[in-house]
Amino acid sequence: MLFNSFEFLIFFPLVTIAYFMIPHKYRWALLLGASYYFYMAWKPEYIILIIISTVIDYFASIMMEKQDDKKKRKRFLYLSLASNLGILFFFKYFNFFNDSIRAVMELFTLEYSVRSFDILLPMGISFYTFQTLSYTIDVYRGRRKAERHFGIFALYVTFFPQLVAGPIERSDRLLPQFYEKHEFDYNRIVSGLRRMLWGFFKKMVIADGIAIIVDRVYDSPQQFYGFPLILATVCFAIQIYCDFSGYSDIAIGSARILGFDLMENFKSPYFSKSISEFWKRWHISLSSWFKDYVYIPLGGNRVKVQRVYFNLFITFLVSGLWHGADWTFVIWGALHGVYLVIGRIIKPLKEKIIKITRIDNIPILNLLHGMIQRIITFSLVCYGWVFFRAESLSDAMYISKNMFNGLGNMKSLTYIKDILLPSGVDKERLIIVFISVLILLVTQAISRRDDAIESVHNKPIVMRWVSYYFILIIIILFAVFEDGNFIYFQF
Repeated sequence: MLFNSFEFLIFFPLVTIAYFMIPHKYRWALLLGASYYFYMAWKPEYIILIIISTVIDYFASIMMEKQDDKKKRKRFLYLSLASNLGILFFFKYFNFFNDSIRAVMELFTLEYSVRSFDILLPMGISFYTFQTLSYTIDVYRGRRKAERHFGIFALYVTFFPQLVAGPIERSDRLLPQFYEKHEFDYNRIVSGLRRMLWGFFKKMVIADGIAIIVDRVYDSPQQFYGFPLILATVCFAIQIYCDFSGYSDIAIGSARILGFDLMENFKSPYFSKSISEFWKRWHISLSSWFKDYVYIPLGGNRVKVQRVYFNLFITFLVSGLWHGADWTFVIWGALHGVYLVIGRIIKPLKEKIIKITRIDNIPILNLLHGMIQRIITFSLVCYGWVFFRAESLSDAMYISKNMFNGLGNMKSLTYIKDILLPSGVDKERLIIVFISVLILLVTQAISRRDDAIESVHNKPIVMRWVSYYFILIIIILFAVFEDGNFIYFQF
């Protein structure tokens, strides 16, 4: 079920009303049933994959806790890892690796007869797999006790607000909340609705509105060169941010209405001054997951500096593969790994230059320095998005080679008028989209928060309600309803 669908508009209020009407001891069952229904509204038979992961991890964690022998504990950990990663590999990565092997074999004119499978990628499989894996790994490490209530554990795996696209919650944060009794709280309801409204605005007005430019260029990039390629790439940077952070806002807001607190997943990432800072602000739940369960186990910062670089690179290489079974995603992850390694290498030199020049002590120079850092960081991130969005590696390479060609040629600019606009782009809607982007940037710059609308809660009542109705009217008049899928559902 999509958040931005008519079904959810009916589903969520009914679940909320029922949740606060029934006794606390039955609420977990209501939420579990609602969560299963929420997922099954997409493709009912795939719920069996979630149930299999839930059953295996539930019993594996209990058995791990009962074992004093570390080797026996590892057996149950391996059971959890093998089952979860096995399912993930089959549905998400088998065809990718199989096709890659076939291509190599054909290169050497060798016979390869293993066929690929025509299977649909289960929605949100990467998210709920990582969420349940973090639980079993924490139980193995002795950081938490195994959950004995099967229904509560099943709810932790499938809690519908964050089931298909996160945030990826840790068990020590979310599981205890299912035992708490949540009373109807007017302030929480208003805060949750406000956050959901902001999410719908980002998703349905900005992300879906600007997508037509991105799709027009990236679906046939060979028709363009120069400025249109740059414009489409910057627009995609805005689209994917508003799409994904919009989902997180709706998830956080809907959970808050029910009494649950989900972690923040974004903190104005495009205001970052470095790639390292960007990854502390972008998809925070995933970044922290890779840090705790991949980077630190590899050695983290506790090893020689060359090994630190290796750990960083491998972590982001795996992160790229997590995002998608395609070489474009692998290169995207590797690119960010290279960014971070280079950033570490030149950091001492940068600090030395700043110390010598004392830029930070001169307000105007400090401000200019910060602006330059943000522009450079945003440009590097946008270049990475080329590989993330491109339909193929050849398309990504074409865009990389041609996006700066002919920038001084006016013909590059006329593509906007002659090709983009006549292809069905609603000029009035685009104006509203870009005004909305400006509103988003200004509110974030002023409030220094990703959830900028939350900053109006302490403003005068007239200003608050004018803001709410203004955003609601924009959504009603200019939201895109034709294609409501969230980008990260494919991961």
